[in-house]
Amino acid sequence: MLGKGRAIVFFHTYTFEAALIDAFPGLTNIAGGVGSNDYGAMHADEIIRRYAAKPAVFKHKALLIDVNRSSADTSLYEAVRYAWVVSLANARQAEVILATVQGLIVGAFVADDWLEANSVNFPGREDVPGRHGFNGREAPDEIKTLYVGKRVPDEYRKRGASNPIKYTWEV
Repeated sequence: MLGKGRAIVFFHTYTFEAALIDAFPGLTNIAGGVGSNDYGAMHADEIIRRYAAKPAVFKHKALLIDVNRSSADTSLYEAVRYAWVVSLANARQAEVILATVQGLIVGAFVADDWLEANSVNFPGREDVPGRHGFNGREAPDEIKTLYVGKRVPDEYRKRGASNPIKYTWEV
């Protein structure tokens, strides 16, 4: 019993941390906290849209990028394209880049090229050693129709996982 109780306290502590970070603008943390990709402040319409959404069925090699925090500060394309820890070999295999927010696919893009995340490759951006970004464009409508507005399937949303990058194919 004691082990189970500790696990519950552990989960609640991190859930509480993620809720506080979301509730008080200006609070920051290096990471959003365990489960912060799944939880956060939402309008009632967002809750309905998220939980009523059907899960996506991947027909392409899709690279899922969770842009929860960065999407509020800039355009969706700018949020999804810059400064990720990815394997270039794996990222270049992706047929579509899907931007996700709290488990919902909100944008679809096609990468023309993946480059080191620095001010030479991305003028106006700061250098972020060890990370990469892409130049690309919005995906064609037939691809957007397959994915945008759909929910990320549960097998890609492991509880406690904090990596914002997920591949829908074996890497």
